[in-house]
Amino acid sequence: MNYIFDIGNVLLDFKPELYLKNVFDEPSIEDRMLDVVFKSHEWVLLDEGRITHREALDIFCAREPEYTSEIQHTIGQLREMITPMHETIAFLPDIKNAGHRLYYLSNYHKELTEYILDRYDFFDLFDGGVFSCDINVCKPSPQIYRYLLEKYSLTPEECVFFDDMEENAIAAQNEGLEGVTFTDVDCVKRYFE
Repeated sequence: MNYIFDIGNVLLDFKPELYLKNVFDEPSIEDRMLDVVFKSHEWVLLDEGRITHREALDIFCAREPEYTSEIQHTIGQLREMITPMHETIAFLPDIKNAGHRLYYLSNYHKELTEYILDRYDFFDLFDGGVFSCDINVCKPSPQIYRYLLEKYSLTPEECVFFDDMEENAIAAQNEGLEGVTFTDVDCVKRYFE
């Protein structure tokens, strides 16, 4: 079998709202940063690899000049918002040792993909994967699932895909994979009981 993992909030925790709360300790600024940065159209463009962090920063600051310093800090600290989800990562060798193949499929920015691949050695366990920024397509678009399947010659019926967002798991099901909405490592372990 092929086990395919989303990265954000499956292998690496990414909850900017918690980080913003600890840094700014001011609800109005926290909410503004969530809206300006993380809920923006540019955030999607970053995931699609169509703009860089520098370009996004310039757009955000031009749009909200009164928050320039807060925006600069937020963009500058994106790496600090990423933390390993140890329980899921710890189970990856068990999957691999049982003779299965591992892949990742994730919406991710170019600058952050380079960072996580360099920083976290658990990626050495993977047989391959696809980042949205490399093909300019994000989940839940059907094209990203098809691209992964074609790139590695995978049969959909032999693939299980874990994603923390239900719409992405459903999109995988629509392409013939078994899509599982990830809640915690137990939903992965169930496949090995």
